[in-house]
Amino acid sequence: MHLPVYAHPTLTVLIDDSDSFLRSLSFQLDPMLANKTFHDTAEALLWLRASAPEPGVPLHVNFDMQNLPADQCNVALDLERIYRIAEQRERFAIPSVLVVDYSMPQMNGVEFCEAVAHLPCKKILFTGAADEKIAVSAFNRGLIDRYIKKSDDHALDILEMEVAALQERYFDNRSDTIRDMVALHDYRFLTDPALAEVVRELKRTLGFVEHYIFPNPTGILFLDRDGKATLMMIETEESMQSQYEIARDSDAPRSLLRALLERRVLTFFSDPFGDGMYTSSMSENWHRYSAAPRICQGKETYYWALFELPAHYFDQRPHTYAQFLQELQPQVIAA
Repeated sequence: MHLPVYAHPTLTVLIDDSDSFLRSLSFQLDPMLANKTFHDTAEALLWLRASAPEPGVPLHVNFDMQNLPADQCNVALDLERIYRIAEQRERFAIPSVLVVDYSMPQMNGVEFCEAVAHLPCKKILFTGAADEKIAVSAFNRGLIDRYIKKSDDHALDILEMEVAALQERYFDNRSDTIRDMVALHDYRFLTDPALAEVVRELKRTLGFVEHYIFPNPTGILFLDRDGKATLMMIETEESMQSQYEIARDSDAPRSLLRALLERRVLTFFSDPFGDGMYTSSMSENWHRYSAAPRICQGKETYYWALFELPAHYFDQRPHTYAQFLQELQPQVIAA
């Protein structure tokens, strides 16, 4: 399975004409699953159409319309803009999954999903047992992505599981264009199931809730719910050799060269005024910038290690998911 180029928590929007049911459902859902409720479909439609816009795809196409054909255009990809999405306060307010009741007086759930079919958010229809044929028809027409019967004994567990899966699919779909481009070069690991599983396991075990591909050094930036930034540096045999050659050409000490050559260290030279590469001023203290790599054997051999990312890599401190949940809570209680 592929990794999205980036992913962060988003809103799950719950729509049902029963205010009491919405309150109960919102209360019972995992508190780490941010949600917003609507019992009025017209209000929900207005909000969705005016909801926080998605960050723009960092692609710039430049070509001479008069002298060059379109297939010879130059495409520039600003990779740094991807991890800087973490600086955008509104990122968590993006609706990625809608959970819509079927039986509603103003418009039924299928009609509602049809009205927002142009939006990229994923859609779950919450139905009664008698509405299953309608749900299947809506699924086959591509209007919904899942349907769940309210009468199911484990409806809440199924809902949470499906929301999590669809949130990941949401970012997977949004990543397609960029991933296809960067996977041709230094980010081949995005399409390698073995490395993808390592990333998912790190998110599960270390509490990371956001990830973004990182440009220099190549890797993945994680943020936990409190905004602590951790860089997963990822190297291949080819890039490890390049690191060795750069250090050698910079007259690095023998101990560092030997460690690089023997694949015993990964180095992240994270000084505020550097470019992430070795300089002579680091010769005596290179161990401070090093970590022992772990190995992932997938389509190729990956060497990876975790480093704390210094604050100077951000222009402003990221607004954290914990802060967003705290700000959202009074709104949920008042709904």
